[in-house]
Parts: sequence; structure tokens; C-alpha cells
Amino acid sequence: VSMILRVPIGAYGSGGPYHSSSVESVVCNIKGLKIAYPSTGADLKGLIKAAYYDPNPVVIFEHKGLYWSKIKGTEEARTIEPDEDYIIPFGKARMVQEADAKADESSLTVITYGMGVYWARNASRKFQGRVEIIDLRTLNPLDEEAVFNSVRKHGRCIVVTEETYKNSFAQALCGLISENCFEHLDAPVRLIGAENLPAIPLNSILEAAMLPNAEKVARLMEEVLGY
Repeated sequence: VSMILRVPIGAYGSGGPYHSSSVESVVCNIKGLKIAYPSTGADLKGLIKAAYYDPNPVVIFEHKGLYWSKIKGTEEARTIEPDEDYIIPFGKARMVQEADAKADESSLTVITYGMGVYWARNASRKFQGRVEIIDLRTLNPLDEEAVFNSVRKHGRCIVVTEETYKNSFAQALCGLISENCFEHLDAPVRLIGAENLPAIPLNSILEAAMLPNAEKVARLMEEVLGY
């Protein structure tokens, strides 16, 4: 059945119960669905067009904080479409940032999607040339080739998600990476996500304490690079 379901998602501005929770793991367990989670306006349009022509049902998660780049540090979400007729195929990740570390420096890969792209981008500024960032774009199908090739190249990996990390899609992805890249790893695959609480708090201080951010990601980057 051909269908497109667009789902506003993600914590923003003390939204609490108003579509703030991340539920991609729940949907990922429904077999037969294709699932997209873009991080830019151009990717959203390209994926919607791909979904329109796809005979399968498609769920597209859209982070509320990336609409009009309302959160500081997400300005790159405002993107110009590459051409009038472009389509972004499902299962094709985007290289957001390529690491160019010197041979005597450690480097790492960040695998992420949605708001995590901007946390990783801002965090990586403290480690110039040492952090490669892969934006998955689609969670199902998953671009395993892009993920594995990058991790094998750098030997260190962090998966960044806004979802609570236990029993999540991101946690399963860490296991998949460890299984397929084990001989190339110089450090354990690490995961950063929201604290394991039942819901996003309305209180802005508690919301910030629960969620990842660029500073938290940067601290984990420093730890993994120094492993």
C-alpha cells in the first residue's frame, strides 16, 4: 500500500507531551515500513518525492526544532534544493563532514540522524579534522555500506540519537556495527541518547538535563578519541 505519514517529532522549547518524544524505535519494529528521518529541508523534500513514487508505506519523522532552524546551531538545516527534479533514494546516507586527520592522530565516525547531526557538527569543532559525520537520512532501509566503510576507516564510532538509548534503534545499530567492524575497532562503539525517563519534561531545565546536546557529545568525543 502506497502511503506517506509525516510525523512531527523531537523535543523543542519545553513542549513536554506535545510530540516531543522520539518514537522511531517503535516504528522501526513494524515490518514493511520504510522510515526516513531527514536533517535538512532539501533532504526532506527529496525523500518525500521518493516516498511518493514508492509502492510501500513510508513514515517520515520531522524534528520540530529543525522547522525554520528554530534552535541555535541548526542554521545548516535551511538548505537550497539542488535542482528542480531531484529525488533522494531511500537507503543512501549523506556524508555531512569528512575527517582528514593526520596519520598520527586518532579519528572517529559519528553515525546519527535528525537533530543529532547538529549536535555532532557543533561538538566536532573542538576536534578539527578528526571527526567524520554520517547522516543516515533513512533508518529503514539502512545504508550499512556507508556506515561500515566509515567505521572501518577510523576505528572509533559514536552513535548519536535523541531517543532514550536503552532498547532503541540506536542501541541495535551499535551492536550491528560492533558485529561487522569488530576487527577494525580501536575502541568500543559508544552511544549517547536521552536519559531513560518515561517522557520529555515540560520544565526547560529538566528537558535540557534529559536530552543530549553538543557539549555532552563533545565530552564523549574527547573520551573516545583518547581511548
